[in-house]
Amino acid sequence: MENNLKAFIKRTPGNEDIPLPRYMSAMAAGMDIFAAVVTEEIIEPGQRKKIPAGIQISLPEGYEAQIRPRSGLALHQGITLLNSPGTIDADYRGEIALIVINHGQEPFVVKRGMRLAQMVVQKICHLQWVETARLDETSRGSGGFGHTKK
Repeated sequence: MENNLKAFIKRTPGNEDIPLPRYMSAMAAGMDIFAAVVTEEIIEPGQRKKIPAGIQISLPEGYEAQIRPRSGLALHQGITLLNSPGTIDADYRGEIALIVINHGQEPFVVKRGMRLAQMVVQKICHLQWVETARLDETSRGSGGFGHTKK
């Protein structure tokens, strides 16, 4: 585990009270991200809203931040992120926002400072495609969706 990787973070104006993303346990893979709503936002069942996180980041080249749902919110309230995982590229400098959807049966209230998602920083690689007329054979072949049913 790389414990010495550093990145820059900036709170957006008016969000000095919003906690910075942080690991909630010693071995957590993701850092919790907090809602930076000005007033409470109600997300009705089936509705989606863009929720600001109040932060901007600068990642080292060769890394991305994946924005993922929190499992407790998904299980207990049916709250998740629509584009999960969302990707924050190393060259993006805008405010991070969360596209939150309510798959639950009750309205969900987003409060300022609540833990709403998590961020996992991952190393990435760029590849170069080599076009070919033939691919190597595998035991799976072209078996797709549900092909391993027994």
